[in-house]
Amino acid sequence: MDKQRIVVGLSGGVDSAVTAHLLKQQGHEVVGIFMKNWEDDDDSEYCSSNVDFVDAASVADVLGIEIEHVNFAADYKDRVFAEFLREYQAGRTPNPDVLCNAEIKFKAFLDHAMRLGAGKIATGHYARVRFDGATGRHQLLKGLDPAKDQSYFLHRLNQQQLAKTMFPVGELHKTEVRRIADEIGLPNAKKKDSTGICFIGERPFREFLNRYISKEPGPIRDERGRRIGEHQGLSFYTLGQRQGLGIGGIKAKGAQRGAGEHAPWFVARKEIESNTLWVVQGHDHPWLLSPALEADDASWVAGDAPQPGGYGAKSRYRQADAGCVLAEGANGAFRLAFDDPQWAVTPGQSAVLYDGEVCLGGGVIARAG
Repeated sequence: MDKQRIVVGLSGGVDSAVTAHLLKQQGHEVVGIFMKNWEDDDDSEYCSSNVDFVDAASVADVLGIEIEHVNFAADYKDRVFAEFLREYQAGRTPNPDVLCNAEIKFKAFLDHAMRLGAGKIATGHYARVRFDGATGRHQLLKGLDPAKDQSYFLHRLNQQQLAKTMFPVGELHKTEVRRIADEIGLPNAKKKDSTGICFIGERPFREFLNRYISKEPGPIRDERGRRIGEHQGLSFYTLGQRQGLGIGGIKAKGAQRGAGEHAPWFVARKEIESNTLWVVQGHDHPWLLSPALEADDASWVAGDAPQPGGYGAKSRYRQADAGCVLAEGANGAFRLAFDDPQWAVTPGQSAVLYDGEVCLGGGVIARAG
């Protein structure tokens, strides 16, 4: 591979640190960029990019590379956060990580890196890029560590973006990444993985949304239509949710078979028109299982939709690929019919299609079918 200038998104975490190290080892000219994507209450206990920047700067120091601090907070608010709030207010559950990758990390950041004379950018995502000579196109592949694969969050990347992107740790398992970090004395070798998007961080989710979305309490009803509680606003709940419903102690006669009268309640439906939250008892209640889904706003890695037929799909992150049949609709919509019903298919989340290890792209779930 030709030696070139590669701009690495250094987050302060171990994956991006090892990414920079591996590229430097290969002889590339490596420049680090720290992206600041959120400014509101940035100094709070839940979300402090200052701490991460110090970690990223320490890594750059150990590796002997330059680091630049770039503020994308305005872009983030316009392109990611505004959409995130719109979706929540419409009763859906969006995935801001997918949006952030498509709009910030591989658009705003990529553009910035190109202005710095970069040949390519690199991030610490667990995924891989492969050029397919037969088709002349780039493919997005799953990361080799099945427990860490992040192709689901990257499925909206297009040919132009993939042509300029490298994912060095996608070839490794997480244990190996930590071993390398430890071996070369990186200061963040043992740093815990971040578990949330920065603007929420570890804070209670409802408390955060409260600041931006007005509460509209309404009834919680069971499958027979009986009112068994009050919700705080449909935006604050997601399908399949079990915690925080405030109805844990209620007995229900005739609960789902095998569920027992104290079986946990799950959010099964959100009815916007009547502002009603519908809940059921038992993890495998029929209301929680969907044989199909419809998605829109499709984005396909190759630039064209795959041929209708059999594939694997994820309707949420961290689930095994589910066998399904793709039927394409018009105007960027598609339908997936699953071999086995899928649990808690959630509008607003991403339905991502796979052909073995190749991530084909996907769309936003509009409804469970």
